[in-house]
Amino acid sequence: MPHTPHPRRPRRRRAVALLAAAVSVSCLAAFAAPPTPLGVGDRLFPHLGNPGYDVIAYDLSFTYSGDNRAPLEALTRIDARVTTDLRRINLDFARGRVTSVRVGGEPAAFVGAGEDLVVTPRKGVTAGQRIRITVRHTSEPHHATSRPGGWVRTSDGLVMANQADAAHLVFPCNDHPSDKAMFTVKVTTPRGHTAVAAGLPVGVGEGPDPDTTTWRYRTLHPMATELAQVSIGRSAVLRRAGPRGLRVRDVVPVGDEEMMEPWLARTPDHIAWMEDRLGPYPLEAYGVLVADATTGFALETQTLSLVERRLFTEPALPSWYVESIMVHELAHQWFGNSVTPRTWSDLWLSEGHATWYEALHAQDVADRSLVARMKTAYAASDRWRAAGGPPGEPEPPRPSDRNGIFRPNVYDGAALVLYALRQEIGPAAFARVQRAWVSRHRDSTAGTADFVDLASRIAGRDLAVFLHAWLYDDKTPPMPGHPDWRSRVPAAPDGPTDG
Repeated sequence: MPHTPHPRRPRRRRAVALLAAAVSVSCLAAFAAPPTPLGVGDRLFPHLGNPGYDVIAYDLSFTYSGDNRAPLEALTRIDARVTTDLRRINLDFARGRVTSVRVGGEPAAFVGAGEDLVVTPRKGVTAGQRIRITVRHTSEPHHATSRPGGWVRTSDGLVMANQADAAHLVFPCNDHPSDKAMFTVKVTTPRGHTAVAAGLPVGVGEGPDPDTTTWRYRTLHPMATELAQVSIGRSAVLRRAGPRGLRVRDVVPVGDEEMMEPWLARTPDHIAWMEDRLGPYPLEAYGVLVADATTGFALETQTLSLVERRLFTEPALPSWYVESIMVHELAHQWFGNSVTPRTWSDLWLSEGHATWYEALHAQDVADRSLVARMKTAYAASDRWRAAGGPPGEPEPPRPSDRNGIFRPNVYDGAALVLYALRQEIGPAAFARVQRAWVSRHRDSTAGTADFVDLASRIAGRDLAVFLHAWLYDDKTPPMPGHPDWRSRVPAAPDGPTDG
């Protein structure tokens, strides 16, 4: 976030079932109760996700009028496998007007409850059943009076920023990272606009009206809802080849192609640098989406990282820093996108690793010492833990700041955990852990316990106690190899970060 399955589907489904277990019984008992928002029991976002089903695929259709302040007409189809007998089906959806819902082709009743759309089909659905839910609705851009996230207006259109809990501000979904699914996206725009979405293009042609164009995209790998991206604007798409023929395509405002090219041309080298450390890039394509918008962050949307235009135009930013941000978002395609944290408390696995490779790249290209950065992080670590919780157990966000979990404790604080692990088991074993993590959990979800178990097996000894202290203690443990390092807590703790 902010700087911010194919062979493994059974594992993902079991993870979803485990998360839902605590609430599925209450769902069954609530048949006669008034519709109510549900969740899968996430510690940080209790009402995100919904029990009783596993989404297999989303098929999203949007019609854009050319006015980025106006609602888009939209149609969402959800193919899912029912895991628990349900009389009602809860979807996460909170910004838009629903005009109809169908389940299995039959009209269904629906009502809003909190940030849920509660659907009551004519007949209940049973465990093991495959269903299609079709919702016709509007999809509304963020306005100053509504909470941030979802569609973000740019100077020439719209982009998505769905992390952490905002995909359901764009389309009805099971909005929790534990339920990854395949995506198909169709966008109809006025002629002269370009739509680009996560995945690969599968067609472009005349829209339903002569002055419109319809664009189609499809993912080849499962994706969490918070990582979905659709860009609509007067955009140019720049294409190039990456390592091993990987498709690389960048999206920039028309007129900015020449200015952006020197930066974006570096992406293939960034990918090759990451592949040297982790193995092959894990997804079907990559690129950078340059948005003329003010968000305050970059975002690792899958196969198409969202980056503010001003990152590349601000003369005060040194080249190594700009590249480090690009590498941070690229690293997320392995850590966060291909291997997705199972719960939001596992966020450190995503942000910590992205920060780690960001720092390594800065060391390689600009002699920005990794050890010096980790020493600085160590000095601030107790302060970060006091302000936002330890890396493995971040404090819940305030209702007024839904992105409040993105604090230094899950960025440099989590990278510090990885540095401590490397100090403890040695660089060679640490490198094996990194490669094994992204290969064994590719296209799936994984949590902190999985990481501790993998590190212990590769190191040949139990690291649970060591890593528990680094991930969950209020005070930062001593750093192996650096007994002189000290941390301290000032009187006033830090607030949230965008970095």
